[in-house]
Amino acid sequence: MKILFLGTGAADWPLKPWENMTEFRRLSSAVIDEILMIDPGPQVIESLITHGKDPKNIKYIINTHDHADHYRIETVNELAKTGAEFVEFSHGDVKQLGKYTVYAYRANHSTCEKAVHFIITDGEKTLFYGLDGCWLMFEEVQAIKEHKPDFAVFDATIGDIDGDYRIFEHNNLNMVIEMRKTLMPYIKQFCISHLARTLHDPQVKIEERMKPYDIIVAYDGLELEIM
Repeated sequence: MKILFLGTGAADWPLKPWENMTEFRRLSSAVIDEILMIDPGPQVIESLITHGKDPKNIKYIINTHDHADHYRIETVNELAKTGAEFVEFSHGDVKQLGKYTVYAYRANHSTCEKAVHFIITDGEKTLFYGLDGCWLMFEEVQAIKEHKPDFAVFDATIGDIDGDYRIFEHNNLNMVIEMRKTLMPYIKQFCISHLARTLHDPQVKIEERMKPYDIIVAYDGLELEIM
């Protein structure tokens, strides 16, 4: 199983880089094995092409929630022209999409009651994908203990800020570090994404901050073989 990060930014990033912008993130989205897309945002087709992937390879589209930075009907319609199927999920759903079994769990994202996180397995490797949302709901933790993901993507919207009101629906870096300490027996590799432009240091600084905890900091175009 491979994951390609098509976008790693939170909603405060512009759709196109400004002049002289030193670092740019598209809105958060990822694709598994060039087949299964998570979150059909407004930039994913451009991002696929930029990173050498053919949008026609997308067979399935799933969505964490319908906020505009994660879902655009125009994107879904464009990908559907070449055969992609949009599959809706609600809390508690388990669906088979080709070789992938996809489990959906309620996310703690207060501005969208229908938000979900996913556990995706192809029978050999297992991915946890948890954007947006803060901490984890009890059912998610139980599922992580059961499925033991090989790779987990956590929301880290807030950056290295303490005492921010957004911790009630997004994580800061200390929250992710604390979850890693607790979930290390069940998750092989930890990663963060959904990084706010106005709340984070540049990529190199975030990597330095998270290196002692062996947490990968995703960036646009990062492609990893899940081991």
